[in-house]
Amino acid sequence: MAILLFADHDNAVLSEQTVRALTAATQIGEEIDILVAGQNASGAAEAAAKLAGIRKVLLAEQDALEHRLAEPTAALILALSGDYGTILAPATTTGKNVLPRVAALLDVMQISEITEVVAADTFKRPIYAGNAIEVVQSTEAKKVLTVRTASFAPAGAAAAPAPVQVVETGAEAASLSRFVENMLSKSERPELGSARIIVSGGRALGSDEKFRSVLNPVADKLGAAVGASRAAVDAGYAPNDFQVGQTGKIVAPDLYVACGISGAIQHLAGMKDSKIIVAINSDEEAPIFQVADYGIVGDLFEILPELERQL
Repeated sequence: MAILLFADHDNAVLSEQTVRALTAATQIGEEIDILVAGQNASGAAEAAAKLAGIRKVLLAEQDALEHRLAEPTAALILALSGDYGTILAPATTTGKNVLPRVAALLDVMQISEITEVVAADTFKRPIYAGNAIEVVQSTEAKKVLTVRTASFAPAGAAAAPAPVQVVETGAEAASLSRFVENMLSKSERPELGSARIIVSGGRALGSDEKFRSVLNPVADKLGAAVGASRAAVDAGYAPNDFQVGQTGKIVAPDLYVACGISGAIQHLAGMKDSKIIVAINSDEEAPIFQVADYGIVGDLFEILPELERQL
């Protein structure tokens, strides 16, 4: 049967995570539709229509869908599910919020954060904080998946746009929850989840002031996003949305610079798929050096300013 990809977007811009999840969808089957649910979301729908490998874009617009709350969005997907054998979404905040409810309403299990498509019904996913890979075969009539997008390359552009079909939306579940407020940190830096270069700091930086004064100049020179270990976030050196790791964001940039990060399993689970890893740490026994391509043992308060000057 056909495949439905639930798109992640902000109504105007389609997320790169959706483009990467499309690659996973193309490895499962050929008849792929992308669902863009939102309000005034024609911009995201038009961007989705330009991706290669899709049959059509389904555009559903309603006030209750503007922020893609789990209840109305899951009700919409449930209403559309009869035509689809596989429903998937990128494992973003929205995807991980909506898809479990869809799976529950369909009374099927969800396969979370797949990293490889073995066959249309068989997938690989990490377990034990990424220290083991589980192969899961689903015999469910309908499969509900989230995709760890760092494991898949972005899909290409189509030679011609796919059609955009407007779908009707009901009022089911619209009153079960309401949107109150988005509290997002504003930054001119690249978004952490899709950045090509990340400079990330750990608790060894010692304070919020040192975190910003030592890391930011290097990140500025590299045009990089700034990340943090869970220990640095818990210590108050960096905001929660900087956190990289099993309980934070999963990243796979071209270059990941880990500064004063020991390399706990929780952190490695979020960044070990980075193409090149550079570790800077005064402890030469730190586990981070076991996954690093390049390591510098020394005082990061001397190394990072010198690196910034050299850049």
